[in-house]
Amino acid sequence: MRPYILAESNWKTLKDTAFEMAILPWGATEAHNYHLPYATDVIEADHIAAEAAKKAWDRGAKAIVLPTIPFGVNTGQSDIYLDMNLNPSTQYAILTDVIETLNRQGIYKLMIFNSHGGNNWKSMVRELGLKHPTMFICVSNWFRVPNKVDYFDEVGDHADEVETSLILHLRPDLVLPKSDWGEGKEKKHKIKAFSEGWLWAERKWSEISEDTGVGNPRLATKEKGKRFFEMVTTKMGDVIYDIAKADQNDLYE
Repeated sequence: MRPYILAESNWKTLKDTAFEMAILPWGATEAHNYHLPYATDVIEADHIAAEAAKKAWDRGAKAIVLPTIPFGVNTGQSDIYLDMNLNPSTQYAILTDVIETLNRQGIYKLMIFNSHGGNNWKSMVRELGLKHPTMFICVSNWFRVPNKVDYFDEVGDHADEVETSLILHLRPDLVLPKSDWGEGKEKKHKIKAFSEGWLWAERKWSEISEDTGVGNPRLATKEKGKRFFEMVTTKMGDVIYDIAKADQNDLYE
């Protein structure tokens, strides 16, 4: 039993344990090129959150990892078979209930451990923070940790060298042979401002990628995945420790 994983804990232990913060992993269930499992984002969230929490726990932080939410916002992939969608309003309702539960039980710090690029939390956190001023709510995106170029040759956006390497490290049994890997080519928008990043519209996934991947996975290896996993979980573990130990009334200098 890992005492920092709620799903593995029991009432005998928890009834006398006081946690400093909660971590809510949130993934998605969607196609990841031809070769990676639909649960790629969930697998990444499960493993990275658990290892990061362990590293923080071993230093004395009392953080509890909640069960991963397996569905995310997939409105741009509505025509891709069995890509499961939660509308943002549904996410908001779930998040509201989680926050109200934690607040009622005296856990006033929550990290949303996001593992899917389609999930967008800022407006929700602003609104829920106003409704629950005793709560400290933050959002992490492990896939946006800097310096990925130090670990990979071709960083993409979805089912790329990064994600393929991670799943080769975490769940190699779920990765198809390399002969089945798609190239992950992305069609760019004809209006350049979208590619430059200062104009935004949701991408129609089936129109930008033939294999649902964005980013070439061909140079992925389990060794790269292991090195990156260690770096990311160390960084995330440090952040979890800092948040757990922080005074909510003294956060700025």
